[in-house]
Amino acid sequence: MKIKSILIPALALCAMAVSSCSSNKTVLPYFVDIIEQQAGTLEPMNYMPVIAPDDELRISVTSSDPSASQIFNTPEINPATRQTLTMTSSPRTMTYVVNTAGDIDFPQLGAVHVAGLTIEQVKSLLTERISRWVTDPIVNVAMVGFNVTVAGEVRQPAKINVTKNRFTILEALSEAGDLTEFGERSNILIIREEDGQRKYAHLNLNDSEVLNSEYYYLQPNDYVYVAPNKVRQENSKYNQNNGFKLSIISTVVSAASVIASLVIALTVK
Repeated sequence: MKIKSILIPALALCAMAVSSCSSNKTVLPYFVDIIEQQAGTLEPMNYMPVIAPDDELRISVTSSDPSASQIFNTPEINPATRQTLTMTSSPRTMTYVVNTAGDIDFPQLGAVHVAGLTIEQVKSLLTERISRWVTDPIVNVAMVGFNVTVAGEVRQPAKINVTKNRFTILEALSEAGDLTEFGERSNILIIREEDGQRKYAHLNLNDSEVLNSEYYYLQPNDYVYVAPNKVRQENSKYNQNNGFKLSIISTVVSAASVIASLVIALTVK
């Protein structure tokens, strides 16, 4: 009877511990719903970043008649002599910073509103306007680069400089060394600023539906945060509580030591 009275509560405690551990378990693989499928097809997405104020664009204009397209390229300046460089046969790439009104100051055309447009839309817009002066102009437009910040439960939190127009959440996490084992795959927070407003969304990397999300492709200045799972949070609480307890014990022991020393000193006298 004594053995039973000890064994039954012990087994109950073990069961509770196992249940607690299982409830805190994180599903580690991405895309659990398709990871074991042999093949499949995802919905196509054609998404490009939308241009916003402070973005920097690289734009060049060429044509079969270089003299005609020359006026649409900002003269290059030699920083040492401050003199205009001579023309070359190779296309020159100039950069234009989008101002707070969403415009760029383009040669011959003046202010051109580009905020809210994609790279392809800006290319079409400029090509149409330049065609009034130049026959069959070739306009190249590219975003110089943008930054994305990745923080939280990743191995290498970082501010990533992106040098291409299309950059996905998966690429950002890879650049940050991927998630740690304590990262909650089902809770990836993305904070984004659009039209002066801050928006956010939560992505679940366990579900392939994330591949169809409007947040799958990142935009300039997006902030990506990987939330810690329950195990990490419980460990943090445990460490904090233990640290607090150790601090109290250390204080009590120190006080007791001082009191004991005083008592001994007084007794000797």
